[in-house]
Amino acid sequence: MTKLLKVLPLALLVSGAVQAATDNPWYVGARVGGTSFSSLDGVIENVDAEKDDWGGGAFIGYNFTPWFALEGGYTYLGQLDFANDGYEVQALDLVGKFTYEVSKEFDIYAKLGAAGFDVDNGVINEDDTGVSGTAGVGLEYYFSNNLSARLEYQYYNQVGDTQIPGETDVHFYGVGLVYHWGAPAPLPVVEPKPEPVVEPEPVPQIVKVPSVGAILPFAFDSDALSQADIEMLQPVAQQLVNYPQTSLYVVGHSDSRGREAYNQKLSEERAQAVAGYVSNQFGIDKSRIVVQGKGELEPVAPNDTEEGRAKNRRVEVFVPGFEVEQ
Repeated sequence: MTKLLKVLPLALLVSGAVQAATDNPWYVGARVGGTSFSSLDGVIENVDAEKDDWGGGAFIGYNFTPWFALEGGYTYLGQLDFANDGYEVQALDLVGKFTYEVSKEFDIYAKLGAAGFDVDNGVINEDDTGVSGTAGVGLEYYFSNNLSARLEYQYYNQVGDTQIPGETDVHFYGVGLVYHWGAPAPLPVVEPKPEPVVEPEPVPQIVKVPSVGAILPFAFDSDALSQADIEMLQPVAQQLVNYPQTSLYVVGHSDSRGREAYNQKLSEERAQAVAGYVSNQFGIDKSRIVVQGKGELEPVAPNDTEEGRAKNRRVEVFVPGFEVEQ
């Protein structure tokens, strides 16, 4: 158990990540590698055994947030060979996966949870089932949004029974291949309505087009757009599509937690994320978008409550009203 506790600080550190390399929430994969047995106890304590073998398995998981996923799977952990037979271990894992994005293509992660084990000691014809703690660390590289590869280590603590059929710690180290899917389809671009047919010699009319704006809330320490943010952007973006002469003003803000310089940078990143989405999804030229970051300098609510800080983590978008002759 001491070994397991040593892994906990790393898992808590990794849980501070704020982004993921893919927007696909579901993933499934397989892994293969080597296994090693240590800390033998009970009837297998002093046996002359081959402690290294191969292992492998399959898993499925779901990303609830950019940094946290729940992952379950089956792992064959190999066999401790002795006396012309052996001590074979299989496990069903259920772990939390905590991810930190190093770059767009590269993540590091930690896993922490429990494993239901099935131990079969063929030498004395005894078996055992139970639950043990498990933890691991790994590296993940994304070839695309749908495919990644892993290099990982996982530790299984005190598998088996102290006496019969025996108890051991098991170490798995190997590589895996993962397929990701389930990202929502991008919102379709709404085409502008065609201009009405102008009758000959029309009487010019001045029409006032009202301004359009929205306030987009953001999660703590994040520049990721939520689905609610995207929906609120629709009428603003549509105004830009309908009236090519208009401009979009985007101003990012943060709450007061953290250093002022970091909050200034975060507010600019939030504004750039909104501007980039509007430009890419609706074909708006970047020259029509004015981007600013105000950091923590212009709060709209007190920063001494969670409710107030949530209101201050925002991006304001605004298309000014104007007059058009029809």
